[in-house]
Amino acid sequence: PRAELLAGVAGARGLLCLLTDRIDREVLDAAGACGPRSPPRLGRAAPPQPPCLTGPDLKVISTLSVGFDHLALDEIKKRGIRVGYTPEVLTDATAELSVALLLSACRRLPEAAEQVKSSPSVAAGPHTCHSSHSSPGLCPSLLGQAVARRLKPFGVRKFLYTGSGPKPESAAEFGAEFVPLARLAEESDFVVVTCALTPATQGMCNKDFFGKMKKTSVFVNTSRGAVVNQEDLYQALAHGQIAAAGLDVTTPEPLPTDHPLLSLKNCVVLPHIGSATYATRSTMAVLAAKNLLAGLRGEPMPHELSL
Repeated sequence: PRAELLAGVAGARGLLCLLTDRIDREVLDAAGACGPRSPPRLGRAAPPQPPCLTGPDLKVISTLSVGFDHLALDEIKKRGIRVGYTPEVLTDATAELSVALLLSACRRLPEAAEQVKSSPSVAAGPHTCHSSHSSPGLCPSLLGQAVARRLKPFGVRKFLYTGSGPKPESAAEFGAEFVPLARLAEESDFVVVTCALTPATQGMCNKDFFGKMKKTSVFVNTSRGAVVNQEDLYQALAHGQIAAAGLDVTTPEPLPTDHPLLSLKNCVVLPHIGSATYATRSTMAVLAAKNLLAGLRGEPMPHELSL
């Protein structure tokens, strides 16, 4: 609980945190992470100092995640704190889940499973997959490439991607075409969002975006919940603007059990389990520990975030 985090972090030199821990100014102040102290000018009183408990400053934060939007990076940088994270090691596990979500949503697997339990004599409705002529829209990230690599054997005819700019070296393996976001929405049978959460991507998938998608399209998000305007997604699903959606990330996490998205048969929602395999979580844990220890020793971290 946050109250225990605030109490326990006081005087700590290192902090190991999870994606669910919001590391903001309050936590940094509680830890005693004051940063450089401003010296008084000649003949003047010392300037106000940041609040700080007595004890050693926080020197390093190691997050057991590839994402870092839960960290107040500007404040952390200002105080001279190093940050370690765990990129790449969860790419394969999350890519597998992205494909699983895509198939679950378009083949209506959860709905079919529930139907077996309630009305086993009633046949399930038709599915929406067209694997021989689909056009997933992917951001050119490592995760996006890993998803495309797994979808290629399904007979995908064309890959589209968007982002801050074309990445021909990454796209060459799939013959992927870089397109504007609007065209990606209009032409894709499947949209798989794998981008990082930034000010530019926050709320990127909104009413306008879903309005451009085909009525038969499937939307999958395994990046960050805040990339999507969830009210707009609900309206698009409820009114048949798009066929289905699969989400491993939401805002908040977990979703309240009475959230409108959970009432829809054409929306599959998972509790952020993209990296949830024993092998992946073990590798992430070891890497996070190594980052933390290296930071405490003043040594190079295996994976340090550049601030």
